Amino acid sequence: MIEQPAYTGFGFTDGEWGLLVGLPQSVLTAASAAESDGTRRTMAENAAGMDTISAGRESASPLVAAVAGEIVTRVGDPEAGAELPVIEPADPRALMEDVLGRAKEAAALLAAKVDEGEAGAYKHWLIEIAEQVVGAASTGGILGLGGDVVSDTERRFRDRLSQVLND
Repeated sequence: MIEQPAYTGFGFTDGEWGLLVGLPQSVLTAASAAESDGTRRTMAENAAGMDTISAGRESASPLVAAVAGEIVTRVGDPEAGAELPVIEPADPRALMEDVLGRAKEAAALLAAKVDEGEAGAYKHWLIEIAEQVVGAASTGGILGLGGDVVSDTERRFRDRLSQVLND
């Protein structure tokens, strides 16, 4: 007997599942790229985002747990020392707009395919990923001292993500 992919149990197509599995990492990357912080701070943001993604495996939501499990399988477990490479997009603003567009698409997909609790859990998880990333390293300051914990650009991205997901 041929085993069906996990996403079929949720009623998603391969393309829809790809959107849902790709979005958490995209949120992480866009939130990190919202403010150019330097390699060390970006690594701290990546680690915070991956920890939040990885923690999704323990979610009470079967959807969040399945998506998080798939991501960790693909990119590695931060608890085992796996790290994401530092990605510095050529156009951070375009990346943020793309991620917000995909988040809106995902919200509509979830509204059509899963119950409100599952949809809410997934959307809350995405916002939590952004929140952890933007709060992981301060911006500005000298030699790592001072600066803003969350810059205006980071705050705007996080707030717009929340708005897009909850419209």
